[in-house]
Amino acid sequence: MALFDNGLKIGAGLAIGLGVLILAPAIAPAVAAVVKPLAKASIKSGILLFEKAQELIAEAKESVEDLAAEAQAEIVHERKQTATQAPGGTDGDANPQ
Repeated sequence: MALFDNGLKIGAGLAIGLGVLILAPAIAPAVAAVVKPLAKASIKSGILLFEKAQELIAEAKESVEDLAAEAQAEIVHERKQTATQAPGGTDGDANPQ
């Protein structure tokens, strides 16, 4: 009986394989008609996501640059105030070498 079961499995496998070979030319265009628009939509979404990410990164970079410029301006302002308050107009810390 095991021999018969094994032969049945082989026969079923051959039948399925033969059916796929026969139906593939008829099914392939239908599958391609569905898969192509999905692939194109996925690529389009990826491009839009990439562009949005670039925009967000550019905005974040600009914000960090603005903060750095403000911090640098505050440092310069504080050093000028320290220099004018020191006796003689100069301070050892205000003029680093």
